[in-house]
Amino acid sequence: MWDVTDRIFLGASRKPDDSFQEHEFMALRYANRHGLITGATGTGKTVSLQILAESFSNAGVPVFCADVKGDLSGIAAKGEAKDFLLARAETIKLDPYEFQEFPVIFWDLFGKKGHPIRTTISEMGPLLLSRLMNLSDAQEGILNIAFEIADDEGLLLLDLKDLRSLLVHLGENAKEISVRYGNIHSSSLGAIQRSLLVLEREGADFFFGEPALQISDLMRTTRDGLGAINVLAADKLMMNPRLYATFLLWLLSELFEELPEVGDPEKPKLVFFFDEAHLLFDEAPKILIERVEQVVRLIRSKGVGVFFVTQNPLDVPDTVLSQLGNRVQHALRAYTPREQKAVKVAAETFRPNPEFDCYEAITQLGVGEALVSTLEKKGVPGIVQRTLIRPPSSRLGPLKDDERAEIMKLSPVAGRYDETVDRESASEMLAEKAKKTAEVAERERLREEEEEREETGSRWTLPDFGDDDRKSRKSSSRKKSTKRRSNRQTVSEAAMKSLARSVSTQLGRALVRGILGGLKKALD
Repeated sequence: MWDVTDRIFLGASRKPDDSFQEHEFMALRYANRHGLITGATGTGKTVSLQILAESFSNAGVPVFCADVKGDLSGIAAKGEAKDFLLARAETIKLDPYEFQEFPVIFWDLFGKKGHPIRTTISEMGPLLLSRLMNLSDAQEGILNIAFEIADDEGLLLLDLKDLRSLLVHLGENAKEISVRYGNIHSSSLGAIQRSLLVLEREGADFFFGEPALQISDLMRTTRDGLGAINVLAADKLMMNPRLYATFLLWLLSELFEELPEVGDPEKPKLVFFFDEAHLLFDEAPKILIERVEQVVRLIRSKGVGVFFVTQNPLDVPDTVLSQLGNRVQHALRAYTPREQKAVKVAAETFRPNPEFDCYEAITQLGVGEALVSTLEKKGVPGIVQRTLIRPPSSRLGPLKDDERAEIMKLSPVAGRYDETVDRESASEMLAEKAKKTAEVAERERLREEEEEREETGSRWTLPDFGDDDRKSRKSSSRKKSTKRRSNRQTVSEAAMKSLARSVSTQLGRALVRGILGGLKKALD
């Protein structure tokens, strides 16, 4: 293993006579001034990333990197003595050249090829969520209102169902909420809900939830002083480039917010490699690019070095590119006007070397060869050198599935993030609130009905007692009498009734006369 003190070994520089005599290094104390690795496909960017990760690990510096193509996982296994590797070591006078395996922790947002890695909706924040869902300004405004309401009402936003429940709450109470927080248009709210559904179908629901990632688990070192190399399985994740870029930016932001200020340490606390960096800036809104620029500028004081890995230096905005002090430039093609512009930009960012022309050299570099410029004393960029990158000590190529599984089994975070925790959060809290509101509404309805019955005099009575019963009997009697009067009479019935009335009248008169005659005699 190469002796590591205050610098890491990159390779050997080519002299005008094509010999490789001078070893090229990167000072550890300036590694937190960030860096850039660029080059066309197949020129050796991944190997450069691998040897840098190895060197930082040997120096006791933890590393985080994404395995975009799946072949970076071999860094966990000891390399093999292949002829072309031995020839490279001999050419650059790397003696001794030893093979080594490195302490690796595998991570995977989907929990398949590594330990699950999650965050909460609250930690992601409205800005990054808006970027993730590709929302318009109006829709982002509503999302900001949702987060503000969650803060005011103490609602925990942990996973996607919490956010969905909160959006439903906004829709049901849009009139009241608009008065206090601003207008909530149903069309914009519906667009957010549709974007949320798409996000869920793309697998983002695996990413949001608990237990959330603890930043300290990315900054581990072994008992013998090696820095852990955190490898994110990104081959499946790259099918959703926006999720990949947003996740890495979130992680970078978390490092910035959680780590304490340390100034300029003798070596970084963590080195972060952002592979396929162009995905971060493609169609990114101005406010997001400003956020990246701010984080890159200030995170160095937290002891974190950030290395962007991409094909073309034009992929990185000038405001960010100007902050990247350590450069490894592999070969670029210069056939189209844009490619020629990229070569020119790359050549102009180096401190010139009078021994060769940077523009021509970039187009002529072989595989595994690069123009290298690192920061020297007082942070001054060194003169660019045409450098043959050293061979890796770990395996070139991916691990087998059983090898990966064994490493995960022995991982220091095994079992910590494997099972999802679903504690009470906004979804449950809003459901409980809706239930209580419904119960209150039902009690109010019953109370109003009771008051209405009392006002109309409605009450319970015993059978055959009370006004209600008498009214019922009178009503029944009236109905019967009405029914009798409505029936037709025969002629005989009418005659008999007339005779009866006449007889009764005559008898009545006779009785009256008899009674009155008796009274008169008694008086006389």
